[in-house]
Amino acid sequence: MGPRFPMASPAEGTKPMRSVKSLIAAGAASLFSTLAFAADMPIAPPPVYAPPPAADFGGWYLRGDIGFSNQKVKDVHYTRESAYTPMTSFNQTSAFDTAGIYGVGVGYRFNSWFRADITGQYRGNSNFKGTDRFNATANGVPYSGIDNYSASKSEWLVLANAYVDLGTWWCITPFVGAGVGGARVTIANFTDTGINSFTNAPSLASAPTSSKWNFAWAAHAGLAYNVNPNLVLELAYSYVDMGEGRTGVLTTYDGQTTGNIFKFKDITSHDLKLGLRWNFDNPPPPPPPMMPLIRKG
Repeated sequence: MGPRFPMASPAEGTKPMRSVKSLIAAGAASLFSTLAFAADMPIAPPPVYAPPPAADFGGWYLRGDIGFSNQKVKDVHYTRESAYTPMTSFNQTSAFDTAGIYGVGVGYRFNSWFRADITGQYRGNSNFKGTDRFNATANGVPYSGIDNYSASKSEWLVLANAYVDLGTWWCITPFVGAGVGGARVTIANFTDTGINSFTNAPSLASAPTSSKWNFAWAAHAGLAYNVNPNLVLELAYSYVDMGEGRTGVLTTYDGQTTGNIFKFKDITSHDLKLGLRWNFDNPPPPPPPMMPLIRKG
């Protein structure tokens, strides 16, 4: 019989098999642990499409205003000065009726507190009434008289304005401002009727329509209410100085004239207006809402 080789014992033959099983078991445990961890991880949401921002027009705005005037004139004066020479006392009273105001404009907001605009207004016909009462002397004889005037007046007013906003509380912003520009004052339908005790005869004269451009200025104050980021309502007061108005050449009822006119000196007005501003500046869109974390299981 040939040589015998030693035979492995049964215990020694099972060791390699146990090592392979241990490796397989460890690998499976690691795989299951990785899968369980991955299941607990949040699933990323799909990317959110953000639309392009709206076009930015800066701080430009349009405005519109309606309101009414409370006007007065310092003096209505005949340009033939010799008519006043005999007078020893003189008193004049005058008044304008309230008239409508209609305006539009375009402006620009430079920052949170300063803005400026250019406005154009049509100031409707306002009826005028005036009375002169006087005492005079002619050839040593004293006498008295009265003259009654009537007319209508309207204007075109163009102003460049600047405003300072004084802060905002509960969507309300008080502001002050000033403006300079020009006023085209039109005097129409002017008549002068009078009588005096010297002649004891009535007189009647009239003048055609006449217009005149003047330097004008204004002071503003008011309250603005922010309805939304683009719409603002205004309640505003303005003091406006529009210079003088002039009639055409005065002519008596029988066609006689001295080539003189009446001047309406220093026409001013206290205006109350309700306005609307539409802003073209677009605020940035709000950030998209946070997506909730989605967990599995």
